[in-house]
Amino acid sequence: MNRQQNYSIAQESTANNSVAAPKPSLALLDAVALIVGIVIGAGIFQTPAFVAANASSEGAVLLLWLVGGAVSLIGALCYAELATTYPDVGGTYYYLKLAFGRTVAFLFAWARMTVIQTGSIVLLAFVFGDYFSRLLPLGTYSSSIYAAVAISLLTGLNILGLSPGKWTQNWLTFAKILGLLLVVFIGFFSVNSTNFPLSLDSPTSSTSSNWGLAMVFVLLTFGGWNEAAYISAEIQNRRRNMVRSLMWSIGIITGIYLLINLAYLRGLGLAGMASSEAVAAALMDRIVGTPGAIFLSVLVAICTLGAINATILTGARTNYALGQDFSLFAFVGRWQARNDTPVQALLLQGAFALGLVLLGTITRNGFETMVEYTAPVFWFFFLLSAISLFVLRRREPNTVRPFQVPFYPLTPLLFCIVCGYLLYSSLAYTGIGALVGILVVGAGIPLLLLNNYRHS
Repeated sequence: MNRQQNYSIAQESTANNSVAAPKPSLALLDAVALIVGIVIGAGIFQTPAFVAANASSEGAVLLLWLVGGAVSLIGALCYAELATTYPDVGGTYYYLKLAFGRTVAFLFAWARMTVIQTGSIVLLAFVFGDYFSRLLPLGTYSSSIYAAVAISLLTGLNILGLSPGKWTQNWLTFAKILGLLLVVFIGFFSVNSTNFPLSLDSPTSSTSSNWGLAMVFVLLTFGGWNEAAYISAEIQNRRRNMVRSLMWSIGIITGIYLLINLAYLRGLGLAGMASSEAVAAALMDRIVGTPGAIFLSVLVAICTLGAINATILTGARTNYALGQDFSLFAFVGRWQARNDTPVQALLLQGAFALGLVLLGTITRNGFETMVEYTAPVFWFFFLLSAISLFVLRRREPNTVRPFQVPFYPLTPLLFCIVCGYLLYSSLAYTGIGALVGILVVGAGIPLLLLNNYRHS
């Protein structure tokens, strides 16, 4: 009997015993809104300047973003096979458990609880706080206060149930796409934009070419589509909609990113992009003035709120899966049937996130600290998840796979190479925050030993 059959039997047993568990409640539109909401956060307002600074021409800028979409599509194809073959609320946690065993899966879940997911939530929350403070400042710790409030309110919203969480996500995603398209419209059609037609092949002396570093920023901005794995047990008609949601999401995201960069290039030019600390703000200030700056602050706030909400929703699912397998965390392995959500898992995640807000406040450099804290750990486990596809293909050749990644093994091998490169880059370009993140993951080892000792 293979693992797929075991999974089906377990599902039937759960239904027969009327135990509260995740059920398919998310439509295709909900899944697309969730993925787009996670990926399009604050990055598109900051990283294009770094990409332009490391690109040799305007055409190279657009090509880099197109390559970023292609790499994300390759990764999504790998995840589509894993998610449709092994649908589970634990997502990557479940794949790692099948491929590498409970120890690696535990360390991933611990890392996601304490570093990856909570760090991402706080990173976005600090960006929200920075921009909302421009609209309504609250003093020295204004950014931290807004960050804590956003995390608390959105965690509370998801505790109320999956339905309010997903509908909030749908509307926030719609609002952010509409706002970004408005920025594109302003950049393209304002009479103050004079950098069009673009010079797509001529180099600009004010920038230097470093495609490797540019791709680090591009792929950072595309990050988050893999969160689709954590809703694989809750999406309706998963065999069809999981693949479709990933393809549609990455297509929408890539299209928006290309359009917004075209608007930046038209409004500011390559040199203007490269020299700007806040490229979107520079574009709006040049074309619209003060009202544009206010509009941009509101738009960034909406984008980050959407990303925070989606990250909170998916992050708690791993904590729930961890509690199902390890008695030490059994208190987070409970699913509340009435609200269709893991309440204790959400509360624990929120507590960790608020603790990281305090850490970012103490260091007085919240955003950069969270980037350093999360990046190396994220890319290490992302690489392992890509390798798990090879392991499970070899170990379980007879398991039914509703979707198979095209051009196997070349496609997942290319994805592994990209993950390995990003792991190296995240270690090479980060500082003390990365070391803290690695130490926090290491702190999970004594907890694992304690859990094993209790059952020895």
